[in-house]
Amino acid sequence: MLHLHMLNRYAFRPSPSTKEFSTVSKRPTPMKGNALDYLTQSQRNDRNHGNQASAAAVFTAGCISGVAQVFVTAPIDLVKVRLQNQTMGRSGLGGDKYRGPMHCVALILREEGVRGLFRGMWALALRDVPCYGLYFLPYELTVRMLTDKDRQPGTFAVLMAGGVAGVVTWACATPMDVVKARLQMVGAGGRVYRGVLHCIRESAREEGVRVFFKGLLLNSIRAFPVNAVTFLSYESLMSFLTSRAADG
Repeated sequence: MLHLHMLNRYAFRPSPSTKEFSTVSKRPTPMKGNALDYLTQSQRNDRNHGNQASAAAVFTAGCISGVAQVFVTAPIDLVKVRLQNQTMGRSGLGGDKYRGPMHCVALILREEGVRGLFRGMWALALRDVPCYGLYFLPYELTVRMLTDKDRQPGTFAVLMAGGVAGVVTWACATPMDVVKARLQMVGAGGRVYRGVLHCIRESAREEGVRVFFKGLLLNSIRAFPVNAVTFLSYESLMSFLTSRAADG
């Protein structure tokens, strides 16, 4: 999720004299120079001068990053879910339907067409677009709370903020993740649903609201350490690259 984290910090910067957001900078644009140097120097200058993006800007940028990755993620996620949910066939009944990722893709294309690879994409978008915004927002807010003004965030602040970001995001993502997985199994022996709303309605009617939070505890237990380490690695690498760029 961090591949577009830069957008949150640099694409929407508050103007010194107004509350409006501006993408205008006195520096040459990244397309005209060294993009990495531009972004890393911007990060240091923004933090040092207190020019922090607003919560609305961070959320908006995160949502945009969510939209950007849906079309790439959908087919890959579909194959993953199909492989994870297939069960071993009984003796003499043919075994697993899919022998591996490539065989899964080939079989989906043959049986369901290209559209089959994007089954559940709308549920994926409804999960990822708002949740990418939420992913970056609690991180930024927690970092600011745990970091003194005009100082770089320390290791503890980054670890805590990353962990909080992961748990908050999965708490919001789990209901639509359940719906997405059920829609993706249509065509692979799963129950047939006509769409997102039909899946939500039928699942709630038959299993209650609790069904939408299956796996939340395990997702949260996994999310805290994974995202804490992810953000710490990101911040450490950015700090290293920034110092190298400054020395150069």
